[in-house]
Amino acid sequence: MGKSSSGKDTIYRHLTEDKELQLERIVPYTTRPVRQGEKDGVEYHFVTDKELLHCQEQGRVVELRVYHTVHGTWKYFTVFDEWMNLEKNSYLTIGTLQSWHDMCKYFGREKMSSIYIEVEDGIRLRRALDREEKQAVPDYSEMCRRYLADTADFTEEKLKKEGITTYFQNRDLENCLSEIKLFIQKEMRYN
Repeated sequence: MGKSSSGKDTIYRHLTEDKELQLERIVPYTTRPVRQGEKDGVEYHFVTDKELLHCQEQGRVVELRVYHTVHGTWKYFTVFDEWMNLEKNSYLTIGTLQSWHDMCKYFGREKMSSIYIEVEDGIRLRRALDREEKQAVPDYSEMCRRYLADTADFTEEKLKKEGITTYFQNRDLENCLSEIKLFIQKEMRYN
């Protein structure tokens, strides 16, 4: 977890590629349009509202978040896919505080570990702007909406309420990855 442009995707990629950790990926689902450079089944499974409804009818939706963006309503959600086996494998996914809360409720808090990535707000804003400028059609209003929403969503009080007290500072990617890897290895030993 972390605010937008905190480096979650990069850290996620490195951790899931680390052969020592043997983490399986949980790819979230969304009804939003594909962004430039994204591939279906990699960053997200891009689906329709009808496909979401089908997953809900099957009781496979673990958590669901709805965002009212400047482009309309977008839904993000996690599905308990048939290939998942929590007794045999450890999984990694990217989510929000709400998704963390709902996943703990669905799977059981004892089976979950949080990794919260933190980056100074000015650095996050520069990263978000750099990323947006690379889009074929930059959407600065949506970028700003996400940035401001994260400020409200990831307050110290809300993090503490969800039991998230360990933060990983992403000032230097290699150091951050090393600290997270040690944390994961320790968590895997105790779970």
